[in-house]
Amino acid sequence: MKKGLLSLVVTAFLSAFLAACASSTDPAEAYKNETPQEIYQKGKAALEDKSFGEATKRFEALDVQYPFGTETENAQLYLIYAYYMKEDYALSAAAADRFIRLHPTNPNVDYAYFMRGLANYYQDLGFMERYFPVDLAKRDLTQVQKSYNDFNEVVTLFPHSKYAPEAYQYLIYLRNLMANHELQVAEYYYSRKAYIASANRASELVAHYEGAPAVVDGLVLMAKSYHQLGMTKLEQDTLTVLRYNYPNVMAFSRVPRDA
Repeated sequence: MKKGLLSLVVTAFLSAFLAACASSTDPAEAYKNETPQEIYQKGKAALEDKSFGEATKRFEALDVQYPFGTETENAQLYLIYAYYMKEDYALSAAAADRFIRLHPTNPNVDYAYFMRGLANYYQDLGFMERYFPVDLAKRDLTQVQKSYNDFNEVVTLFPHSKYAPEAYQYLIYLRNLMANHELQVAEYYYSRKAYIASANRASELVAHYEGAPAVVDGLVLMAKSYHQLGMTKLEQDTLTVLRYNYPNVMAFSRVPRDA
């Protein structure tokens, strides 16, 4: 094949390929011959059939082609769920955040807050963490803190929401998770003989996570750290708190003898 003809064929092929890619990825083109009602209803049908990929495409198309209207506002809400079910957690959280900003008075905005909490929680988890038991307290908890804040907003802003009870349960779980994380950091410092850092971190745990199970071990670690530092009064004050609030701990000798 002559060089000029080959170049023409390659150019034509690339043009056709790029056009095909554009038409398949551009949501405005995919359903341009359908009415907004058709796009919306077929998107809902896809969602009910658990065809989440098709549902996201249709709701995205509706958002691009018809940015205003009741169907579009509802589609933006459904899109949060569709992304979530596809395990596109970053997109789900972003869609929820966008819905909250655009429609703060929508009667279903509490759902957006709740779903943003779920999406933020799962966003930083890999496959193994999602499907097998692992110690999440050992991970970076940036997304966990975001998720905690989201669920806290549900409980605070929408105390009568049907999502509030479940959000509250997540708050307890995430709070305990963050408390365990603080405890593990404090224990690491103690194992490295960084007793000041250990005592300070355990003190932060006790101060900010009252009621969490890790608080007991935090107090024990505080007492041990103060003992190692020779801070007798602080050690005894900590043991007094332990005896008063957790008498069974002292009775069953959870506090090591060197404390």
